[in-house]
Amino acid sequence: MKIGICLPYMKAGLNREDYLAWFKRVDEGPFHSLSCGERVHGPTYDMRALLSAAAIATSRVKITPTLYVLPMHSAVGVAKEVATMDILSGGRMEQICVGYGGRAQDYQAMGQSMKGRYQRMDDQVKTMRQVWAGEEVISGAGSIGPTPTQPGGPKILAGALGPKSIARCAKWADGLYAWSGNGEKHELANAFATADRAWQEAGRSEKPYRMGGFWYSLADDAQSRLYDYVYNYLDIAGPEIAKAMAQSVTRSNAEALREALDNAEAAGCEELFLVPATADLSEIDRLCEILESR
Repeated sequence: MKIGICLPYMKAGLNREDYLAWFKRVDEGPFHSLSCGERVHGPTYDMRALLSAAAIATSRVKITPTLYVLPMHSAVGVAKEVATMDILSGGRMEQICVGYGGRAQDYQAMGQSMKGRYQRMDDQVKTMRQVWAGEEVISGAGSIGPTPTQPGGPKILAGALGPKSIARCAKWADGLYAWSGNGEKHELANAFATADRAWQEAGRSEKPYRMGGFWYSLADDAQSRLYDYVYNYLDIAGPEIAKAMAQSVTRSNAEALREALDNAEAAGCEELFLVPATADLSEIDRLCEILESR
């Protein structure tokens, strides 16, 4: 199982030196990949800018957006961004994750409607692949560059949760990004089993790539800070849901983290992203110790 780590992008006050330190530690560590998520509101940093910086500042780890809320954006614009980041990384952007998102305020802030986003994303994936293949999007206007390093562009994974969404994405996705906030085996295994069925029912001969993720913290006062992070992340759903989820996330010490890693591997994860609750460098250093001892 390949291990990736998500950059901190929701903490106010981070600066150039903070991110350069993260890039260096991750690139030198036992990680296969680094990622960044997308969120508009709050003290969040732009996913594309951070991953572009990471593409330049690192030389080894894969660069993976997790994930583009694709219906909030222009498909051509995303295709161009991804191809550019792929080139800047020297071909290390081998796959990207896309999803529908569920934050109406983010859609509104970006001048987009949530209505019709499911069909919109189906169409957008097709457009992105047209761009990466060098096909015309506007008749007579020529192709849209740049050309990605890998023919046809990066693989596209679906960040989908429910059976209906997974079934829809099975028609075009190369794999599934399954999420379990606390790294529970049954949640990840159920998502992958759902994807396997959906791929088969869609007439796909290949198996979906299996990517998973969960929240953790190994910083000082880890459990309290993990609780605060998850609560703040989900406060849009209301205090009751945010509190319940924050109380359910417990990967805040070495033993608990090892258990979650074992859970993900047993569930069939091929690649696993760990999402830290803080921007402390101890999140990387202490995680490295655990990974090196497994």
